Amino acid sequence: MKQYGLIGYPLSHSFSQRFFTDKFSKEQIEGCVYDNFPLENIDVLREVLARYPNLAGLNVTIPYKEKVIAYLDHQSDVVKKIGACNCIKFVQGKLHGYNTDVTGFEESLRPLLAAHHQKALVLGTGGAAKAVHFVLEKLGIIFLEVSRTPFTGRQISYEDLSTEVIAQHSLIINTTPVGTYPKVDECPPLPYGLFTSQHYLFDLVYNPAKTLFLQKGEERGAVIKNGADMLVIQAEESWRIWNS
Repeated sequence: MKQYGLIGYPLSHSFSQRFFTDKFSKEQIEGCVYDNFPLENIDVLREVLARYPNLAGLNVTIPYKEKVIAYLDHQSDVVKKIGACNCIKFVQGKLHGYNTDVTGFEESLRPLLAAHHQKALVLGTGGAAKAVHFVLEKLGIIFLEVSRTPFTGRQISYEDLSTEVIAQHSLIINTTPVGTYPKVDECPPLPYGLFTSQHYLFDLVYNPAKTLFLQKGEERGAVIKNGADMLVIQAEESWRIWNS
């Protein structure tokens, strides 16, 4: 029996277990199971690995995409560059780390991307944000990070989001968990009244399908997209890696 799974905390909102369980059933993939491993602390990862010797692959979610790197025996070039890992393949007992968020985000973002989306605001500074940065740099899109506690020259605070900044940055990407079920009445503190039909709001959150962040953007005529496509693409990319 090949075992796959997801590590992170909490995992009550997780998409991965349902996705892979359905995939195994629909595609008649036998001898495979996918489980959730909610870890309150990344330090117990080695205990989990010892307890489940048949693990063939893991996905990694909040808040361990950066911290898990210390446990890897091998890192892909992308993981080395961005410092975040969301996919682990076991090769003869060794942990090989990859980042499939990069593929998922790029392929999901592109269809609605317009020529005028030259500058972006990236909300949040965690592991998911690093995958977003990688893709934006690849596409030649200039970006600023927005953080509650900015600490580098490329980061600004939510209080710094002036009329001029919002007008210049027509692509807004939320990489934070704000607005995720069950806290659906929350959204990043943005000046939503400044958004226009020229803006494109992308939310990595997928539950609910339309977060308050996206709702408020849509009310102003902005193009919106959630993280559902990204999740499916990155999951399929994980499966490809595990079986390559």
